[in-house]
Amino acid sequence: MEDLTNIPQFTLSLLGVDLVFNTTTILMTWIAMAVLIGFGFLATRKIAFVPNPFQVVGELFVTAFYDLTRDALDEKMAKKYFPLICCLFMFLLVSNWLGIFPKLSEPTKDLNTPLGLGLLGFVIAHYSGIKAKGLKKYLKEYCEPIFFMAPLNIIGEIAKVVSISFRLYGNILGGAIIILVVSHLIYSLILPPLLICFFSLFIGTIQAFVFTMLTLVYVSVQVK
Repeated sequence: MEDLTNIPQFTLSLLGVDLVFNTTTILMTWIAMAVLIGFGFLATRKIAFVPNPFQVVGELFVTAFYDLTRDALDEKMAKKYFPLICCLFMFLLVSNWLGIFPKLSEPTKDLNTPLGLGLLGFVIAHYSGIKAKGLKKYLKEYCEPIFFMAPLNIIGEIAKVVSISFRLYGNILGGAIIILVVSHLIYSLILPPLLICFFSLFIGTIQAFVFTMLTLVYVSVQVK
């Protein structure tokens, strides 16, 4: 059960502040990025009318998420935000699936990863809102329907980041804990592999899609 509490870390002192880094999360994130870079290379290396399997999967991702982005925004903005939405889903999908493989773990079960992505979506959404509406109209919306509702509206926006981040973190970490506990109870015989497939493949895919769609919705709400 040491896996639940044993977190390899290193500390970096910067301007008198100690920054603590989770080495496992960093390594798993690099692995996820390497997988995506490799997939992108294989999918676009020899683009042909008769596509190879990697090109087929790539085209499915591109078509599906471009259509979703276009439906939520419009044709013009879809071209701008589609790369973000598609890459976000693919990164979360690969990250959540890493737990299937021995000795690997999901970087998304470290709160820093989903919280960082949640903050990224928050900043992009609100920057896009200011750019699309203008600062005056953007700030005015926080005072609707009555000006003293502004603090509650601000809290509501912050709560979106907390909600989207902790939902992903809780589901992935919870699944990892259940798998670990059951594995120690029955010595990893039959049930743990099934649990791994369920939490990593099914739950991991659902949570990646939910996180991505919520980010798209937040952007859509701000720019319209």
